[in-house]
Amino acid sequence: MPANSLRKDRLLVAALLSMLACAPVFAAEQTPFERTMSGITAAAFKDKSEHAKLWRVFDVYWAYKMHEYPEWATSVGYPGQNGRWTDSSLASIERRKRELNAPVQALKSIDRTKLSKEDQLNYDLFKYSLKMSLEESQFPNELLPINQLQGVQESPANTLVQNPQNTVKDYEDILSRLRGIAASIDQSIELMRAGVKAGITPPRVTLTEVPQQIKNQIVEDPMTSPLLEAFKKFPADFSEADRARLKESATSIYTTSIKPGYQRLHKYFTEEYLPKTRESLALIDLPNGKAWYAFNLRQTTTTDLTAAEIHQRGLQEVKRLRAEMEKLIAETGFKGNLQDFSKYLRTDPKFFYSNAQELLTGYRDIAKRVDPQLMKQFGKLPRLQYGVEPIPAFNEKSQPTAYYRPGSLQYGRAGIFLANTYNVGTRPKWEMEALTLHEAVPGHHLQIALSQELEKVPDFRRHEGYTAFVEGWGLYAESLGSDMDMYKDPYSKYGQLTYEMWRAIRLVLDTGIHSMGWTRQQAIDFFKENSSKTEPDIAVEVDRYIVWPGQATAYKVGQMKIKELRQDAKKQLGDSFDVRAFHDVLLRSGAVPLDVLQTQVSEWVDTRRKQAKL
Repeated sequence: MPANSLRKDRLLVAALLSMLACAPVFAAEQTPFERTMSGITAAAFKDKSEHAKLWRVFDVYWAYKMHEYPEWATSVGYPGQNGRWTDSSLASIERRKRELNAPVQALKSIDRTKLSKEDQLNYDLFKYSLKMSLEESQFPNELLPINQLQGVQESPANTLVQNPQNTVKDYEDILSRLRGIAASIDQSIELMRAGVKAGITPPRVTLTEVPQQIKNQIVEDPMTSPLLEAFKKFPADFSEADRARLKESATSIYTTSIKPGYQRLHKYFTEEYLPKTRESLALIDLPNGKAWYAFNLRQTTTTDLTAAEIHQRGLQEVKRLRAEMEKLIAETGFKGNLQDFSKYLRTDPKFFYSNAQELLTGYRDIAKRVDPQLMKQFGKLPRLQYGVEPIPAFNEKSQPTAYYRPGSLQYGRAGIFLANTYNVGTRPKWEMEALTLHEAVPGHHLQIALSQELEKVPDFRRHEGYTAFVEGWGLYAESLGSDMDMYKDPYSKYGQLTYEMWRAIRLVLDTGIHSMGWTRQQAIDFFKENSSKTEPDIAVEVDRYIVWPGQATAYKVGQMKIKELRQDAKKQLGDSFDVRAFHDVLLRSGAVPLDVLQTQVSEWVDTRRKQAKL
């Protein structure tokens, strides 16, 4: 990790305290964070440079975010928060929403024209993020705390696996978090009760697996709980006394606190909450739903595209990709249409592994083949390593085909490509190369790890996650397989087309469901008609679009922008176009909104043109 970041980690709390000490007296109702932010604009800071004031805002806000969202702090490797959970009480949620105004006001006191070009970008990205957060705060996302993909029934285990597990203090932090799970459960119940009262719940059809997910956390033997995984194996230098004490504490906490908490949750969820959840699917059916969905689209795509425009783009891409798929089918010599070919791909045993271990080995073999090819496409590669592991068994049934969990250089934790090994007979081999390119390298791991390793940028820049950029890059990375000695098998190439089709379908289905009255079955049928993905995957995917309105549209929107920028750069630069330099410029600033990305690429093209005297 850069030395500058280590210095800031040590001084963030000190900076916060020093600003509190020199801040003027304000109204009693202000929180310490609000007073601190106000202090940056006070007389005591009048002689500071605009750069110094700006970075003071960045540092204080980052420290605040790490304290308010400890799970995120653990994920990024920020110290001191590993024994806590986010306070999700209604009072704390409302406080955080109000406190969003404090950094906005502090930013207004800084003269952007007196900043360097680099700081102007930092300023603009920070302002954009605050603007999105303020706008989001008017929509009650907190009243939807649990669905089949996320919630207190699965998030604690996913966070605890990221906790450092090297010292006795690390294990004491895990114990502290175990003690806090029951409170997090009760806060989730409180939020669900408020959601029912406000008429804001998930669609019932998507929640069928949640009761079992909760039950999976209720076990007779505490040591079989995924929450106690860390206590099955201790570092070699732990004494027997410490091992016995820590394990006994963990099992006691589980028995007396965690298990009763999940029993309360299961009872409330099945007997009270589930019967009161809504029958409708669309976000626009909720209070202020039309504005809510429009915001979600703006936030996830970082554009002003409307639902109708996104839907139309989706239909156009489905038509284009279907023609490519049908052409490839003809080239294989297969006799039949796309539906016949899809049935063949979904049912022929040769396209499937027989067990989970073979599937994981297959993914790992693909990753090993990709790694040596990266130098052909990138001038700079990350230091952080990555691995391939299965999605945890307790929630694998309702999870997507795969996802990526970021690592941390500071904690020495590798990035992980998590593959779903549930029901391996529905996990075809022909999709595995595209999926590995997306979730591992050159997709999420490469992009996110490079972002984490950025130097001389504020901390928020290293960990920002604009969905259109991050997922657009992941989808674009799939297309690089042809240039990286992959997709030699026509079925794997067809798998890549299927995956791109999958993301084009998302544009149609997400907007269809949430703004045009599409039914769940209508969405499933459209998916089946235009894709070779298996039926269990299709059902899981459609339910995902239902509970995450707008999120799925970002992939294709982002990928299309990156491909557009590449085509334009090649057209302007001709033989001077260097794909390695192009990819480096895409990734050198971390994740950014798409309009910022376009500006950066345009500036790079202009510089290259001048150098080549084009």
